[in-house]
Amino acid sequence: MGGPAGGSGAYAIRALPDLCLLLKRAALSRQSGKWDDDDFDVLADGVVVGRIFKAGAAPVGMPWMWTMLFDYRWPTHGYAASRETAMAAFAKSWRRE
Repeated sequence: MGGPAGGSGAYAIRALPDLCLLLKRAALSRQSGKWDDDDFDVLADGVVVGRIFKAGAAPVGMPWMWTMLFDYRWPTHGYAASRETAMAAFAKSWRRE
């Protein structure tokens, strides 16, 4: 995991030794609409491949949802107690562990 990149609203997720997924605030990543501060796009090589956000309806104690835009990896989504835990779960699924 990583921290904010110079206050840019982007976070690095170490997915593989040669690939770093980037977590970027939706408000900075998407041109249209109003996006909450707890809504992030996950990018790989500059392409949005998923999303991590605080869900409005989620299991008790698991407010963060992560989801992949492509269903060729399994699992494709899940819930987590924190953003950091959601980032780790996304990266684990991305690596197909």
